[in-house]
Amino acid sequence: MMQKIYPLAIVLLLSVLCYNFKSKNTYDSISELRTLYSQPDASKWPKPHLDSRIDTTTFEDIGLLGDVIYPENNPYSKAKKQLGKFLFFDARLSATGQIACASCHNPELAWTDNITRSFGHNRQTNNRNSMTIKNVGYAKTLFWSGRSNSLEHQAAFPIADSIEMNTPHHIAVKNISIIKDYKPLFKAAFGTDFINLDRILKAIATFERSLVSRNSKFDYFIKGNTELFTDEEVMGLHLFRTKARCINCHNTPYFSDNQFHNDGQTLFGSKHEDLGRYYFTKNIEDVGKFKTPTLREVGKTGPWMHHGHFPSLLDVVQFYNLGNPAPIQKRYLGTPRDSLVPKTSPLLKRLELSKEEINSIIAFLETLSTPTKRINLIKMPK
Repeated sequence: MMQKIYPLAIVLLLSVLCYNFKSKNTYDSISELRTLYSQPDASKWPKPHLDSRIDTTTFEDIGLLGDVIYPENNPYSKAKKQLGKFLFFDARLSATGQIACASCHNPELAWTDNITRSFGHNRQTNNRNSMTIKNVGYAKTLFWSGRSNSLEHQAAFPIADSIEMNTPHHIAVKNISIIKDYKPLFKAAFGTDFINLDRILKAIATFERSLVSRNSKFDYFIKGNTELFTDEEVMGLHLFRTKARCINCHNTPYFSDNQFHNDGQTLFGSKHEDLGRYYFTKNIEDVGKFKTPTLREVGKTGPWMHHGHFPSLLDVVQFYNLGNPAPIQKRYLGTPRDSLVPKTSPLLKRLELSKEEINSIIAFLETLSTPTKRINLIKMPK
């Protein structure tokens, strides 16, 4: 009789041990996940599910934002930030007085404009959706294509662009130079009241770098406010870093790897075709690649993607859940356009997320936004 009991006991013991091992390593307990995540040391969190293509030696997990680094040739000063703030909202930088930086980057709309693609000079439609400039000081390159490597460089593009502000740089400088009240502001910021394009761009860039959001629900939760997240949000955070694979591209405290990927949104062969970074680099490997956008403020920055065709976060998550089964453009194979047929990133895989898991991820994404504020400029320079 005892000989029959021992094997049964061993099986039961192994079952209990295996169950405990599974629970320990899959973190099925929300309370356990809540405890692990509600502190800022990511090394103590469950290990992220990283694709084999991710360089683990340089990988940085999500977390709290550090200090913005200002360039040596454009250090921060309060006076320069204030000057940049006025210039950012001043439509007189454009020849017609129609468009300011704030036209596409409205602070009450999470520093974007919440439309598919922005309107510019004479209500022309821009080619791409406006990205938020909140936390832009952490970006290593600018624009969806990464064609600019600094905020100072980036700020010059919209001014002269015929679809955006449509103003030659020398006209923009002249428009600001004739405004009397700007003279003391430039003197306070730069030491003299001399006005040129370089100073205008540096002031705008300084203001933009100051736009940092550190008070999201996510930030407070991982700082130790353990009960701030709902169970759904806790699970969403965990799925974001594990099964949903979001962490492979949306990593670092900026929630972007500052890299470029082809996620199948080229819309190749359609009237909305956009080859992305390829237009800038002319490198075939960059066909269809776009910069990974930050997910901070993402709950308020729709519609999403570079073309603005996704009206809800549900659309976005479902798109990635399906692994983007982009059709092969067979009709172009063997034609002059053959080499431009986009190759979707191998990072995209079918995720098999349940409806509940999708809802959890969306709930977590919405914790990354902060309250919007109205910017009151009591008196614009005259």
